[in-house]
This record gives sequence, C-alpha cells and structure tokens, in this order.
Amino acid sequence: MLKGNMLIAHGGGPTPVINSSLLGAVREAKRHGEIEAIYGARFGAEGILAGDLIDLGAVPEEQLDLLARTPASAIGSCRRKLTDADYPAVLECFQKFNIRYFFYNGGNDSMDTCNKVYQLACQSGYELRVIGIPKTIDNDLAVTDHCPGFGSAAKYAAVSALELAQDAASLPIHVVVMELMGRNAGWITAASALFAHLMPCEHLVYLPETDFDKEEFLAAVREKWARGRGLLVTVSEGIHYAGGAPVADSGIVDGFGHKVPGGAAQTLSDMIMAETGIKSRSEKPGLLGRVSVALMSQVDREEAEVAGATAVRSAVEGKTGYMVGFQTRREGGYHSETTLVPLAEVANAEKTFPLEWITPGGVTDAFRDYCMPLIGDYDSRFVSLR
Repeated sequence: MLKGNMLIAHGGGPTPVINSSLLGAVREAKRHGEIEAIYGARFGAEGILAGDLIDLGAVPEEQLDLLARTPASAIGSCRRKLTDADYPAVLECFQKFNIRYFFYNGGNDSMDTCNKVYQLACQSGYELRVIGIPKTIDNDLAVTDHCPGFGSAAKYAAVSALELAQDAASLPIHVVVMELMGRNAGWITAASALFAHLMPCEHLVYLPETDFDKEEFLAAVREKWARGRGLLVTVSEGIHYAGGAPVADSGIVDGFGHKVPGGAAQTLSDMIMAETGIKSRSEKPGLLGRVSVALMSQVDREEAEVAGATAVRSAVEGKTGYMVGFQTRREGGYHSETTLVPLAEVANAEKTFPLEWITPGGVTDAFRDYCMPLIGDYDSRFVSLR
C-alpha cells in the first residue's frame, strides 16, 4: 500500500467536461485511505513549478457538485511546455507535498508531459503513480476510440450548423461560412455535417486532412449557390493548401510551438465575394465551441467523470505510466468501457480524421454512425412554412 498525497493538474485548452473528470477523480480519491490529501495545481504546470496547490479535499460537497455543470477549468489550465530545466522543480514540488499520486488531464502535449513525469520518477527512484486523463475537443488522441470533450464540442458544431442552415435558407442572400476549431484534425468540423440530411440549404465541408484547392472550392460554391436554396460552408481553422501553407495564418505560435491558425472563415468569405461576386459572411464560434455547457453531451459528461475516477482507482491498484482510454461497441446500442494505454503510445501522437470518411464537400455515414452516440440526445426537428 502506497500512502501519500494526490495531485491533479489540467493542461491545454479546457472543455465543457474537463471539470467532470476532476469531479470523478476527487470523489474516487475520497474513497481510498491510501490518499491522504487531495491537491489541484493552480493553472496546471505553472502551479506545479510554483508549488501553488489548491486543497481540493477541503472543498465543500455542494461546490464539488457544481463541477459537473461548470465550463472551462475550475482549477485553471495553461499552455506551458515543460523543459528539461523545469523537471527538478517538478520533483521538488512532489517531494515537498509528499505527492505519490499524479494525474494530468489533457491532450497530446499534456500526455507527453505526463510521460516525462513518469520517466522522471522512475529515473530518480521516487515512488509515484502517474496516470493521464484524456481531454481534448479535437478528438485527436491516439489509441482511444474517442476523447472526453469531443462529444460536447461535436454536439455544439452539429446543432450550430443546423441552426445556421435554417438562417441561410430563410434569407438566402449570402453564403454563410462557419469556422470551427481543428488545427490538424477535422473531427469537430466533420460533426457539423451530422444533421446535413435535415438542412434546408446546401452544405459544403472542408477539413485539414485534405489539401484545399481554391478553384475547386469556388466551382463548388457557384454550383451549390445556383440551386437557390442558400449555402452553408463549414471549415476547420487549420485548412491548408497543397504543400502545407495555411489558408489563413495568424503568424502567432502558441506555448507548445504550434502555429495558431487565423481567420479561415473570413478568408474564404473574402475569396467568395472577390472571385464570384456572391455576398458572403463569416461566423466563428471560437472559444464558445469548446467551452459552452448549454449543449453539453450527457454521454460526454458521464464518460469524463468515469475517466477521472478510473485514473485514480487504477493508480491506487498499483498502475502507473498509463492514460485512461475508451473502447466502444456501437452495434445493438452504444456501450463504452475504459482501458489503460501506455503513455509512451499516446505522447505527442495525433489521430487525424480518417480519409475514408471524407467525401467531396462532406462526410460519410460511417462517421455519423461513429459520432452520433457521442453527442447524446437532441431533438433536431424543425419546421418550414415557406
């Protein structure tokens, strides 16, 4: 039995359900006498380096209950990429607070950090159980069917696209271009087509997994617009030309060294107006697409909480050096269960949208079969009296 304290930290962009994983982890920790104190790092890795920890065990139950419907990160997150020079301070923090259980809730880069902390403990002989908790709206973590956070972001994209389609059809005076998050992986933008069969207007979808061709795009816009039903175009922020040049480049690099895309929807709207003479306007939900709890998927919330609880339970059982993943069965109804994936297999590995699920300007039914159970219930019935 390993007695000691627990530390949980958040890394990268928050999601609608990241706090549900936090809730699951805290509640599970309280069930185990091996875990003596429960800490959260204030603003992720920044809090670890500064020794700035929150006593989560002292938070009243009525406040913990609110985590399940609180957007963003209740304990703060960051985009700090730890360097080799930082790790001695990390170990010092763990020793100072007697941290023996460490959980990092994040995406690709965070799993890399988690793996390095695991390796640091092994190399230094410090007894520490390390488990990663998956979190990313981008759904791009490898070796797991899907990630907590994606279901809610997908639901937001699907419903928002369907609502914009209603507007585009009822006042068909301009092409509507909506930009959704997804630097290298188009999972969220693909979800904008989940209700494409119900849209009263034409719809085009562009993902970063395939090269963007300007002339083909403009030809598709002219063809769809000529049908007189209105047109909605949904695009990933990271769409690029052949050769990798981004369609829209902000010129900014984030804390992990990634290029920050900038304004794909506005770029395409300007292109449409300049090249075709058709009016166009851009929409960009931006952060709302990853933080809104108004369209939170109940399935997503429940699985996020399970992921947090599974991480803690696995660590108490002696597991270390893993990330919690999901295995699913969709035939005869949706069913998911957790599994443990070695951190080395997911650190910095990126799962992009399958090319076989992409059609010209859209996505296949195979993707809809995959994604619909993750967004949960939604009444998508609308009426038109036109």
